[in-house]
Amino acid sequence: MTVLVTGATGTLGRRVVDRLRREGRTVRALTRTPGGRTGLPGDVEVVGGDLTEPRTLTAALDGVSAVHLLGATGHDHAPLRTGPEIMAMATAAGVRRLTVLAPDEGGELEHAVRAGGVEWTFDWPIDLMPNALGWADAIRATAEVREPYAARRTASADEADVAEVIAALLARGGHAGRRLVVTGPEALSPADKVAALAAATGRELRFTELTDDQARRQWRAEGLPEEGIAFMLHMWATVPASVAEVTTTVEDVLGRPPRSFARWASDHADAFRA
Repeated sequence: MTVLVTGATGTLGRRVVDRLRREGRTVRALTRTPGGRTGLPGDVEVVGGDLTEPRTLTAALDGVSAVHLLGATGHDHAPLRTGPEIMAMATAAGVRRLTVLAPDEGGELEHAVRAGGVEWTFDWPIDLMPNALGWADAIRATAEVREPYAARRTASADEADVAEVIAALLARGGHAGRRLVVTGPEALSPADKVAALAAATGRELRFTELTDDQARRQWRAEGLPEEGIAFMLHMWATVPASVAEVTTTVEDVLGRPPRSFARWASDHADAFRA
């Protein structure tokens, strides 16, 4: 069984590749620059192609039984607009199973996938625990995290769990025709996460809530553009309650509980130590 992984050189995609190799599957990795250094293991076949240009995917899809498809492309994470063409090519190539990393419920990509005649599952993590690495510089320098909207809570997932779920679905099937939201075991506030990092590092760490004006001043001083600041404030002010909802996806697919943020913090504690 050969599995094509798109986005294979990204952090999550690389984990999917590694999990599939542990499952004993042959892995083909899609990249826009196959001649460059990918860092992928030597037994992974690296092929060139661009999801935004389906004509470049013929060789990548040849002989493939399953595909992990990114629902967004590029540095701006623009939604994939070539779903119908890709699905037509995948069906013609004999692809039997598909996982899609996308939150695009009811969108153009989902319509194309549903019409494609391939066993499919959409997978989407509410939030990824490694996003906390964005605090690492501040914690190392000042032992403090300063952000607005301290009450927001997210059921963040360990990237390793997300990758293992995707690899299991590709390798063994199951949960076809479903949209699976992947979360951790609990919903935590930023202050909760800082407390977990403090316990993991053995350091006294603080979380300080900022007003909107304080956040603007801080981010301007850090060099963020005004449009980026406005986007972040709007995003955090309008966080939906659904991002705090814990799902059973990891246990349903893998038969074990999801990893906790405390465990993730312990595994990555060195990144936060001065």
